[in-house]
Amino acid sequence: MGIKVGIIGCGAITKMRHAPEYTANPYVDEIVFYDRNLHRSEAMVELFGGRNVESVEELFNDPDITAISDCSSNEHHHLFSTQALLSGKHVLCEKPISLTIEHAKEILAAQKKSGKKLMVDHNQRFTRAHQKAREILGSGELGKVLTFRTAFGHSGPESWGINKTKSTWFFKKERSGFGVGGDLGIHKIDLLHYLLDDEIVQVSAFQGALHKTDENGEPIEVCDNLVCSLATEKGRLGNAAFSWTYYGEEDNSTVVYCEKGIMKIYHDDEYQLELIMESGEKVNYQLEAIQTNDNQTPSGVIDAFVDSIRLDQEPIVTGEDALKSLKVILGIMEAADTKQVVTIEKESLLYQ
Repeated sequence: MGIKVGIIGCGAITKMRHAPEYTANPYVDEIVFYDRNLHRSEAMVELFGGRNVESVEELFNDPDITAISDCSSNEHHHLFSTQALLSGKHVLCEKPISLTIEHAKEILAAQKKSGKKLMVDHNQRFTRAHQKAREILGSGELGKVLTFRTAFGHSGPESWGINKTKSTWFFKKERSGFGVGGDLGIHKIDLLHYLLDDEIVQVSAFQGALHKTDENGEPIEVCDNLVCSLATEKGRLGNAAFSWTYYGEEDNSTVVYCEKGIMKIYHDDEYQLELIMESGEKVNYQLEAIQTNDNQTPSGVIDAFVDSIRLDQEPIVTGEDALKSLKVILGIMEAADTKQVVTIEKESLLYQ
């Protein structure tokens, strides 16, 4: 007996990732689509089969729906994901989990109350290169991690979003919140926590709307570039750059500098992972092609979510993980706004 899944929001992420990956999963029987624009959900049914509903409540009230993907825009996650969990559904929420810490905690409280699975789509953890990199760093063969740098940039959401125009919600402050920080930056923050088995505790940053304009030709309300310095709990120092203005080629690379050598991830098209040892010896790994907007390969996220439900396992990216990354992005935005170094507050004990 397979499971039935509901999807809230029928934009690009549903069309490119969630719907095709649920369709390909052998344990999923049917997808039920909801979008406030009915023609969008109808378009998904035409592409992927299943059916659509006219109200989100129909998803929550359907006893046959086991799980819900919340692919709504950022400002709605706390409403839909909370309601879905309290309706007894497992939830896969798009990132960022929310735009505020308070709203993120609402979702986490609903998860705790419901006892259902909550996974957040920080998909960088799922690439084979990143999983192998974490394994190597954890093994100690490169010695301690000292410093790092990471980048995530492409030519911007208007070049791949569902309506491919400058009116994209990613450019609207009240909907996107953090601009490129919430779109790309938060992915890399989660990745750094995962790769380094560490947490970012202090940040400084600069941001700007350097090039993007909205549908009226005005500079966008959120940043299209964000550059930051990061310090971790274990004393590592690093920097990160996030951009919607990398025209010509996407960059999703990370370099980790350790006591005994250097690790380069997604620097080379042929070798997704390279180790350059202190002695000069090189070890190259050919693992897979990186996900880009032009090269959509299965992300592994949907399969991992379905497995966590099926096998009753802790999701690979929990709500708590997502809250930690959200706190860092909020700290980075504050640092950029105030030109101050910001300390990220830790949860002493998550919601008693």
